[in-house]
Amino acid sequence: MALDVPPEVPPEVPFVVFQDVWLAYNNRLPRENSFAVEAINLQVRKGQFVAIVGPSGCGKSTFMKLTTGLRMPSKGRILIDGQPVTGPLKISGMAFQAPSLLPWRTTLNNVLLPLEIVEPYRSNFKARRKEYESRARGLLHKVGLAGYEDKFPWQLSGGMQQRVSICRALIHEPKMLLLDEPFGALDAFTREELWCVLRDLWLEQRFNVILVTHDLRESVYLADTVYVMSKSPGRFIVRKEVDLPPMRDLEITYSKEFIDIVHELRGHIGALRQPKLVAAPQGVTSSEPPQ
Repeated sequence: MALDVPPEVPPEVPFVVFQDVWLAYNNRLPRENSFAVEAINLQVRKGQFVAIVGPSGCGKSTFMKLTTGLRMPSKGRILIDGQPVTGPLKISGMAFQAPSLLPWRTTLNNVLLPLEIVEPYRSNFKARRKEYESRARGLLHKVGLAGYEDKFPWQLSGGMQQRVSICRALIHEPKMLLLDEPFGALDAFTREELWCVLRDLWLEQRFNVILVTHDLRESVYLADTVYVMSKSPGRFIVRKEVDLPPMRDLEITYSKEFIDIVHELRGHIGALRQPKLVAAPQGVTSSEPPQ
């Protein structure tokens, strides 16, 4: 009698793949063996929230440029959503430390800006404007800015402006959100409030997130995996899974489990400052295997 054998489930294709990626900022530097980042190997699952921490100048922002296609690697290969990266990506959104809102545009129109300039939205923007406005209003409502649609940037606080910036990055429903120190200029209370806003958006929509930050508490609260980069030339030397519940509130930041992870990461960062560890290791040194 034949047994029913369940069909084999194909392995999940990683959403972000870096294969031995090196970058030098001009053609002369590789001949001098001078790279901004080197030997980057990384696999990120679909829907994963990843944070990258490390000392200043280690190459975190360079990594972001590589991920978005704003920079091409000197060596190695990058794939996003199964496709080789050959130029700037349309499936990603970005937000930075400075909100960079246009002062002559209202909150609503700042959020709509990417749809006005990026295809395929640009071609049908006029015809679908009401639909896009409804989408923008929905995002603003989710981040607590309902009623501020017609305000100008100078009428908003710094935290409000950063919420607008995040909405603008998400308006075209990207598959991946890249955040480069988005909360670094905010006060502690506003920063923590925006942590909660961002995590709620991510849990609801499950787009991929790559966050660059100097704030270890921020990385542990938001991400499900944290990578530590070495001094320049940057490479990933530690990968830490954040073994905390997906649903988190700020009280968890006072728990022993949370504090232990922060202290562990701080230890790795501190070790990078020791003279004997100036030369970066040749791979990820965490006990957890890189993905």
